Amino acid sequence: MKNIFKRRILIPIFAAIILFTGSAFKNDFFEIAKQIEIFTTLFKELNMNYVDETNPAELMDNAIKNMLNDLDPYTKFYNEQDVEAERIRRTGDYTGVGARIRTLEDKLVVVEPYKGYPADKAGLKAGDEIITIDGVSVAGYDGVASDLLKGTPNSKLEVTYIRQGKTYNAAVTRSEIEIDAVPHFSMIDDQTGYIVLQKFNAKASQQTGYALKDLKAQGAKKIILDLRGNPGGLLNEAVNVVNLFVPKGQLVVTTKSKVKKYNKTYYTSKEPVDTEIPVVVLINGRSASASEIVSGTLQDLDRAVIVGSRSFGKGLVQRPKKLTYGTQLKVTISRYYTPSGRCIQALDYWNRDDSGNAVRVKQENYNEFKTKNGRKVFDGGGVFPDEALELTKNTAITNAILNSQSIFDFATKYYYSNKVEDISKFKLSDSDFNAFKSYLTTTGFEFETETEKALKKALEVAKSENLDDDINKDYKTLITNLDNSKSKAVETNKKQIINLLTDEIVKRYVYREGLYEYYKTNNEEIKTATDILANQSKYNRYLN
Repeated sequence: MKNIFKRRILIPIFAAIILFTGSAFKNDFFEIAKQIEIFTTLFKELNMNYVDETNPAELMDNAIKNMLNDLDPYTKFYNEQDVEAERIRRTGDYTGVGARIRTLEDKLVVVEPYKGYPADKAGLKAGDEIITIDGVSVAGYDGVASDLLKGTPNSKLEVTYIRQGKTYNAAVTRSEIEIDAVPHFSMIDDQTGYIVLQKFNAKASQQTGYALKDLKAQGAKKIILDLRGNPGGLLNEAVNVVNLFVPKGQLVVTTKSKVKKYNKTYYTSKEPVDTEIPVVVLINGRSASASEIVSGTLQDLDRAVIVGSRSFGKGLVQRPKKLTYGTQLKVTISRYYTPSGRCIQALDYWNRDDSGNAVRVKQENYNEFKTKNGRKVFDGGGVFPDEALELTKNTAITNAILNSQSIFDFATKYYYSNKVEDISKFKLSDSDFNAFKSYLTTTGFEFETETEKALKKALEVAKSENLDDDINKDYKTLITNLDNSKSKAVETNKKQIINLLTDEIVKRYVYREGLYEYYKTNNEEIKTATDILANQSKYNRYLN
């Protein structure tokens, strides 16, 4: 009787649950179908009736991309051209001229030619402005102009470019381009190996493993792993890089999602290369995603000392989904958590400020977690280093200067005005720094602080309440004081700015490969890392 009674009670409850969930699904499905129908009819009417000719493909591309922008910057729609660009990013292989290119309104700017590749062999240099490709004007091209540089191996193209106000022509022969995940590894001293891991493409763990084994064969008893500026990439490759330093079967990362099949745990699955060798990992504000999985996990496991400045704070995982006609959706499917249980996502995309920017998680809202040895670590704001170096931390002014391309443009100007005999001894002087400050003034560099934005908003509110006459004078005084503070900010951040200028200028003379050699004797982060590794008891104190 008791079992019959239980069944009589439970069956209606289960039926209600099924009915409710089914009903919820149907309502959601109806809403999606309804909105698609509305959009379809709008799109049809717009293209049929708009006063001028429209480009349906371009309109749709913009509509989809703008819709996704409201979610997060990582959920993206890729048209057919974008899909190829994303493939190149993941694999590091393509056919082209072998240079990093920035697209501007009417030209393509060479950001960095890769040593020994076609653009470099043809004499193109950073700062060159490409204006035509095989007679096609970049300014008048209806499409992605940089695609004109791609083509079949050994095919030729003619480019016209401007350098320092003069126009030149160059013949370039395209070739297969392989972008290494590890562009450099070498010995810093007789016991310390240095590995630069630049991106987490499909070659990341294999090339890092090769570098580690090679350096150990050269006598390395300590390792510096440089993840500065590494934007991330493939999650599996991050797990495999961690696996080089920790035993098989170790939890590395967990992903959590509203979709059950995306809730996964990732463990190391291979035999490690070395679980004992002391490791220092270098990070900065541009180390993101997979870089944070590696640095955060090695920190949680007390397997490495982290040096530099707080990482970017991207705790979200994406997955590509194939769509029709060769297009793709890269969609954020989950958040990831390091072994201690923390998610280091720094920006809250569901809460935005008045300008539509995602709000950063406040420090008072960080949660505390513990490493394997019981050290305190926190979520919500990227991976915070064990040894924080202020000079590596970008501020509002340094970010504004970087975004304005002033560092890049000044480096171009400097390169064509100065000869450097011995790059290993290169140092920017005070007069060079003053020349850069003058350059900022002559180019009209400006940036708006958060304080200015808040004051402007306060003045607008005051105007709506007819109170602006009373506070206008004080407002102007505050703005004047702020302008003075901004001028001083360049001087206050002199060390950071000189470091950024030095990096860009050194690359002009000796390429990226030469920059890493320069780092080994001149870079503060590497000097700090080497010092920590040179003292075993000091190294151990960080981890206990």
